[in-house]
Formats: sequence, C-alpha cells, structure tokens
Amino acid sequence: MTHTYRAYAKINLLLSITGKLPNGYHSVAMINQSIGLYDTITVEQTVQPGIVITCNVPGIPTNKRNIVHKACQAFGIVDGLHIHIEKRIPSEAGLAGGSANAAAVLTALRDIHVPGMPDEQLHKIAVTVGADVPFCLVGGCCFAQGVGEVLTPLPCLPKDYSIALVKPDFGVSTAAAYATLDQMDLARPQTELALSHAKQSNWPEVFPLCANVFEQAVDFPGLVLAKQQALQHGAALVQMTGSGSAVFAVFRAQDTTENISQTLGVLGEFVGIFRPVLFGVEKITLPL
Repeated sequence: MTHTYRAYAKINLLLSITGKLPNGYHSVAMINQSIGLYDTITVEQTVQPGIVITCNVPGIPTNKRNIVHKACQAFGIVDGLHIHIEKRIPSEAGLAGGSANAAAVLTALRDIHVPGMPDEQLHKIAVTVGADVPFCLVGGCCFAQGVGEVLTPLPCLPKDYSIALVKPDFGVSTAAAYATLDQMDLARPQTELALSHAKQSNWPEVFPLCANVFEQAVDFPGLVLAKQQALQHGAALVQMTGSGSAVFAVFRAQDTTENISQTLGVLGEFVGIFRPVLFGVEKITLPL
C-alpha cells in the first residue's frame, strides 16, 4: 500500500532573530505563510530491510543525510519503507522544502501505524526533527516563536492576493547565514506591531512592517535596487524568504497583468525566474 502527500513550501512574511540559546539554536519570531509550490511524497511499505529514499532530482541526498530519514527514526521506524520524493521545491532557497518533506513523512507514518495519534504528540516528534517541521505539519499562516515550534495560527493571506516566486541560480547555506548574523548588530522589524495587524487581517498595514533579517547577512548583489523597483511597479511586498536565496513578491487583486509582468521582469534581471507559485489565490498566467 502506498500513501501520497503534498509537501507545501513556505515563505517568511516576517523573520526576526530574537536571541541565541545555550544549545546553539536561535530563537526566532516569524510570520510564515504556506504557498502553492509543493513536493510530492510517496511512502510505500515494503518487506525490505532499512529505509530506501529515492528522488527525481540529482544531488539530493538519499541516505541518512536526508531529513526524511531522521523523521522516520524520530517516529521509531527503521525498516520496511520506500520513500520517493518528487521534488519541485528548490533546495537552499529558504522555502523549507526538506522540512515539508519530513512533515509529510511523519503524517504518512501516523496514518499507517498510529492513526489515532493526537496532533500534539505528532508535533512533539516534529520538534525533534527540525525547527520548521512543526509549521509544515499545519501549514496556512502562523506566528512562529521559540526555535520555530511555538505556533500561533493567523488568518491566511486572502484569496485576492497572489504570490510569485523567483529563485536565483545559487543557494544559501543556512548555517553560514546564521554564523554571519551572530557577528552583526541587527536591525530588527517591528514584530509586535506587524503581528497585531496580521491578527486582524489588515495586510496593507502589515506589509510595510515586514522584513527578513537574513537580508542583512546574505551577499545578494542587486537585491535592494530590485526590491525598490519592484515595489514601484506595484508589488505589495518583495522579500527574501528564510536564509535565501529565493525571493517572493506579493500582488494585490487590483494589480494588472502588466504590473505583475513588469515586477517579475525587474526581479528576473538579477535572478533567474524559477516559476510563479500561488497559495489560496487565483492563478497568474504569464508567458515566463
């Protein structure tokens, strides 16, 4: 029997680092939003020893280095599984692709082995696998604290917003980005004010308050100018997600196809267009 799940990527509408913990992890304050880009995870029970991982994208580790293997171990499963990852979410992009995969596998293992397991128990397992895995279990829009595991649900971006994603041809090491941040005196966003507006779905007031502190640490030539130009063309928010390197743009219902095309054109001048991705909104059809 096989079980198939969609593992949705996420973007950070706001990302702030609030401290460094004794164990080396960082405490964060983030507003996360799921988007319509997803990997497809297929989990099949087998009689073979061990856990076999396959992937359609070369270069993705298919051994114990893959976070889905860690998810299996955290759940207590070490044999009899074939997990296939049909990957669409780019790696080293700040989109939580690996965490989303792990969350999908944890969901599959619960469905297969312990269908009555409460969400709270699965959440506790997810925390041991990775900081973004708990959010990827629930999706939608959440305010994340702690190391990412303390989640407060928020209203999602409404259906009259569209999200487009661009991905440059280079990735960013999260560990290296954190190491750089540790040496910096960061300018932090107005998280509490942004959160208060987000709770009321007052997104026009949220967007000007949004920021990602990793933009201060990642060497991303041309990003500041491209953001300025994209905003001038009508985007509501343009920002890097996670530790990078993906950049997203948020559009409003009144934005025309011409506005959106111009914005993506500006971003495409310094990064390669990956693909437009949307969550909970009407699909944008563009000749990209």
